[in-house]
Amino acid sequence: MVYMKKYRKEAILAPLFKLLEASFELMVPLVIAAIIDVGISGGDKSYIMKMCAILVAFAAVGLVFSLTAQFFAAKAATGYATTLRHEMFKKIQSMTFSQIDLYGTDTLITRMTSDINQVQSGVNLFLRLLLRSPFVVAGAMIMAFYVDSKSAVIFAIVIPILAVVIMAIMLVTIPLYTKLQEKLDVMVTNTRENLTGAKVIRAFNKEKDEQLKFYENNKALDKMQQFTGSISGIMNPLTFVILNGATVILIYKGALRVETGDLTKGQMISLLNYMSQILVELVKLANLIIQVTKAVACGKRVAGIIEIEPDMEDGYKDYPEGDMAVVFNHVSFAYKGSKENALEDITFEVKKGSTVGIIGGTGSGKSSLVNLLPRFYDVTEGSISIYGENIKNIKLDELRKNIGIALQKSEVFKGTIKDNLKWGDNNASDDAIWEALEVSQAKEFVIGKKGDINFNIEQNGRNLSGGQKQRLNIARAIINKPDILILDDSASALDFATDAKLRMALNKMNKDMTKFIVSQRSASVQHADMILVLDNGRLVGKGTHEELLESNEVYQEIYYSQFPKEDNEMLGGVNYAN
Repeated sequence: MVYMKKYRKEAILAPLFKLLEASFELMVPLVIAAIIDVGISGGDKSYIMKMCAILVAFAAVGLVFSLTAQFFAAKAATGYATTLRHEMFKKIQSMTFSQIDLYGTDTLITRMTSDINQVQSGVNLFLRLLLRSPFVVAGAMIMAFYVDSKSAVIFAIVIPILAVVIMAIMLVTIPLYTKLQEKLDVMVTNTRENLTGAKVIRAFNKEKDEQLKFYENNKALDKMQQFTGSISGIMNPLTFVILNGATVILIYKGALRVETGDLTKGQMISLLNYMSQILVELVKLANLIIQVTKAVACGKRVAGIIEIEPDMEDGYKDYPEGDMAVVFNHVSFAYKGSKENALEDITFEVKKGSTVGIIGGTGSGKSSLVNLLPRFYDVTEGSISIYGENIKNIKLDELRKNIGIALQKSEVFKGTIKDNLKWGDNNASDDAIWEALEVSQAKEFVIGKKGDINFNIEQNGRNLSGGQKQRLNIARAIINKPDILILDDSASALDFATDAKLRMALNKMNKDMTKFIVSQRSASVQHADMILVLDNGRLVGKGTHEELLESNEVYQEIYYSQFPKEDNEMLGGVNYAN
């Protein structure tokens, strides 16, 4: 609720104007009673006309107050929701990879859209009705006592009974609505997987299986909604039964007293009007409580994200300089929630300007290793140093500004090629963009596009091939000429000739740039100054291509599976090609 501070004025004025409107509404039964007891009973037409004019004036003023309240409530609710979205998006951007992995993108999307929309509706209704309805109920009871204290005892008995019923239902439904949103998360996850993986689903003829899975998830959500709705739905009939029962008693008792002359007809009508007002307002309040209950459940989920503190502290030092670019010192790493280490006791040193190749089988920990350098994750044990300084002490923005990375999954964003490359350097000139495209071997296909660097990329890069997206990713990573460049299997879609040209161009671009090339291709790393061989998270080999080919079995297996025609006598006649 701290984010409502900006809309404090609106949050005060909205209920205030609603209370002013309600005040006029509470006066109406008294005016009607006067019309009946004075005007109609006395046959005074001028008095009746005057009282009717007062009723019209009450209606007009009440309408103005109501519209003003609606305006301020809407302004506060929409502004508050906007602020929440900004804060939540800001928080998501500050979350570490571990935290994003823990929550998942689907639940974050649900909380930022559906949950905040529910909160917005809840705030709007809260400001308009939460004070107004209790005010009218309390006011109607007070006015009933003013009209006739004996009859008003019925009001004093009924209202506490209704309050107990409403509170009981609310206490039951709040946890149920929280579970509902969790079920919705499952639905969103299922839908997102189907939309993003539509081609794969069709390729394997799994449409019916996915439809069945979606049906089951939808059925579970529907069942939960019906159960929660049935409990919430009890509120309206219960309030109607109690209030209508009270109305019957009021009419019966009042009729007897009117007959004996203890109560006037006008007073009786005004008491019935106050009972009707209470009925209407409690029905509104019941519906409001259902909506606010949903909003509270959703608000807790939103607050759960906003209140997260990043589990990675920022450093305090500027980016250092030196000769020994990177040192891994007995580094072990495990993903949050995992009992096993993804990397185990990794130690190596890399001099400035060196090229390091990282190779290994699928799941060997290659991406995990390079993701530690820009501190996407923090090490579990050991330390990583850049130019002698522990990376935990270096400011994150300084660290990542000096590390260019092309991730394993090629991500491009809707917009022009120029816009995408400027992510790497916001101040990059057109010449710098073309230079980066030339080095990444993307210049050839960019020239062929309509508008070249101003060519519009569609969402998720639908109008680009896999190789084109990879080359743009590499261009974006090198445009600011980083001190350390990481290519995380980012040339896998390139043919061997283009891959070779890319490596040659990178070597010419900056002799002092330290490069980490992750690949499953031996050809991509065999010319590196040092090759790291990973197997099940362990460093099982370290050296040049020739050294590893002579002594490391894991590297030999990878290399000879890709170059079966090479002489493999050193392997004792084992044919790894088979």
